Amino acid sequence: MDNRREVREFLTSRRAKVTPEQAGIPGGANRRVPGLRRTEVAILAGVSVEYYAKLERGQIAGASASVLEAIARALHLDDTERAHLFDLARAADGIPASGRTRRRASRQSASRPSLHWALEAITDGIAFVRNPRQDLLAANALGRRFYAPVIGDGGRTPNLARFQFLDPASRDFYPDWGLFAEMCVAIMRAEAGRDPHDRALQDLVGELSTRSDTFRTLWAAHDVRTHGTGTKRFHHPEVGELLLAYEELAVTAEPGLVLIIYTAEPGSPSAERLRLLASLAAGQPAHADDEAAGTHPGSR
Repeated sequence: MDNRREVREFLTSRRAKVTPEQAGIPGGANRRVPGLRRTEVAILAGVSVEYYAKLERGQIAGASASVLEAIARALHLDDTERAHLFDLARAADGIPASGRTRRRASRQSASRPSLHWALEAITDGIAFVRNPRQDLLAANALGRRFYAPVIGDGGRTPNLARFQFLDPASRDFYPDWGLFAEMCVAIMRAEAGRDPHDRALQDLVGELSTRSDTFRTLWAAHDVRTHGTGTKRFHHPEVGELLLAYEELAVTAEPGLVLIIYTAEPGSPSAERLRLLASLAAGQPAHADDEAAGTHPGSR
């Protein structure tokens, strides 16, 4: 990816989001640009207008940490956006971002037996491993059953981004489809900043930009985010609606891979439905008390 273009579009898009009121400066009635002017950002950051204009043209190589911090404060960047700015600066300087060593995509296979043992040891939650390109590399039994709509009949490595934007079934699987779409693209954008030399990720972005108008629009927004933790709503074809909490953990033996675990609040309807899905994954019939509790596929 073109680092200068990435820097230029990221800074201009962030500047457009900050209102004068948020920055604590007079707005005025005859503003020709959304958000702040370059001059205002430079003043807020304590750098010359000429230097900030140079940065916004994409010439960020050599920028000091203190300058980047000042720019981040002036643009009201959150933690993820700040990290993305630093990643772009490191890439411009030729430094591997975020301490991640560059690896060929073929090495990120999640093939170690011990990793699979760990996944299968998680029986009450959905557990899976993905890489920065949203490839679903491994999952426990419950995860495979849960992601059956994504995995399909096998063959090509299942990819969460392709499913999101290219498979109509995703709109049923994700009731909050628009929110999931924004999240997916923002995570991919952050990953692209961390490793701009990931050719497979570049190819995926190119493919999705060509085939999905929604992806192309969201990618152009330059929003970034981390996954981390939170809750998501799904509609599974076998058990119905699931409200699940997620936690994302780094797989330190394979930089770039993450382990994600979905669980349901104990005693909730989602927990009952997740237990039913686990019994289906194990090839066991649903118990009679499942039916009594309303955990059959059509229940809510």
